[in-house]
Amino acid sequence: MEDITDSPFRSVCKQFGADLVVSEFISSEGLIRDAVKSRIKLTFGEEERPVAIQIFGHDVDSMRKAAALAEDANPDMIDLNFGCPVRKVIKKGAGAALLKDIPRMLEMTEAVVKATQLPVTVKTRLGWDEENQPVFELAERLQDVGIAAISIHGRTAVQLYGGRANWNLIGEVKRNPRMHIPVFGNGDITNALVAKERLDQTGVDGLMIGRAATGNPWIFREIKSYLQTGYIPPQPEIGERIAVLRDHFRKSLAYKGERRTILEFRKFYSGYFKGIPVMKPYRIRLMTATTLSEIEEILAKIPSP
Repeated sequence: MEDITDSPFRSVCKQFGADLVVSEFISSEGLIRDAVKSRIKLTFGEEERPVAIQIFGHDVDSMRKAAALAEDANPDMIDLNFGCPVRKVIKKGAGAALLKDIPRMLEMTEAVVKATQLPVTVKTRLGWDEENQPVFELAERLQDVGIAAISIHGRTAVQLYGGRANWNLIGEVKRNPRMHIPVFGNGDITNALVAKERLDQTGVDGLMIGRAATGNPWIFREIKSYLQTGYIPPQPEIGERIAVLRDHFRKSLAYKGERRTILEFRKFYSGYFKGIPVMKPYRIRLMTATTLSEIEEILAKIPSP
């Protein structure tokens, strides 16, 4: 979710019902070296609370120092990313690579827990590959060194985002009588029906939604409505989609400037206009637009029903 779960995106998700939002993951090395990009990722608005700052790294001491720096930003919790399978992260021995070095993961987690007064949470995966899925025992061991909650993505690192998420193992972790901290599930939560099915299947304490919320902040509203009332609200009309897109875009401009916003916002257009065939030509034009005036012109021409 790099360059997606920034402050503007999190703010929009909160408007539609997200209970807890998590920052983009921040390199511990970048943070302790005062890298500008890493420092910017620490920023958040009060409307985002409760909010977690998510850090990753391969060195225990660097992660400890980074946690202390993250605490200075005054979030509600610190989240450790032991689940990212992206090659550039794995090559550094960080993210999901630590699933191949459980002792280091545990040492790192304990060091961070001791370095901050804030609750520390962990996001991880089932394991490194099909033959190495230690999450049942790993969750216990992470709990024993002091984490406040764990989120489990139902795939291995080798799977990346392919195939189907395995929620059976997530359910086993939740049902483990030794587990007393909250267990959250993640993976393939694409709509309200799936969300309820996974909650009923596993009994987890909550769901973490990532890719399905990209350009679709309404997913939180839909899931909450269905869980609370059994009613799934209709998909938003074009007018609401454009209004929320504009709000999100304006927040991005203020947060990261014109050039980065124009380039990085292209990741959201497909989500905002998903399922509306009439939007395809406008989406294609937005994907190639290079100026604010061009984007405004395209949005102004979109017909409302």
